[in-house]
Amino acid sequence: MNPFAARTPPPGFVEHRWRLSRWRRNAVRRAWLNPAHGAALLGLAERTGAELAWATSWGQDANATVGAALGLPALPVVDVRAYDGHPDWKYGAVGRFARDRPLAWLDDDFDLFRNARKAFLARRSVVTALIPVDPSTGITAEYLTAAETALS
Repeated sequence: MNPFAARTPPPGFVEHRWRLSRWRRNAVRRAWLNPAHGAALLGLAERTGAELAWATSWGQDANATVGAALGLPALPVVDVRAYDGHPDWKYGAVGRFARDRPLAWLDDDFDLFRNARKAFLARRSVVTALIPVDPSTGITAEYLTAAETALS
């Protein structure tokens, strides 16, 4: 969601800052978010029957910060912290969460763990769309359309 690799916020994105207790003491986290994404994601979920969830090392802080800024209700959080630095990355946790349901997953890190990605995709027997998000643009309408197409 956050185009962290951009030099300046892309059109429609605004800066948000939070002080998170579980990060370095007094550390301020910054993210550029597009306020329209909350309604767009909720609409996507309603049209496709998808369950929105966070798969982030931010844990429940994602609901309190990003979700709140976008007007999203509290979403399930896939616990991926145990996988930080693990060769399976987030794939095991997300696979257990999704089970045998179709999956459209937007993330900017799919290329970091190519072997784990291949193994994850080989284990899945239902629609599984891994949608790589460019970290310099964040989520755009094209990424949301790709998710909706995969789930429809």
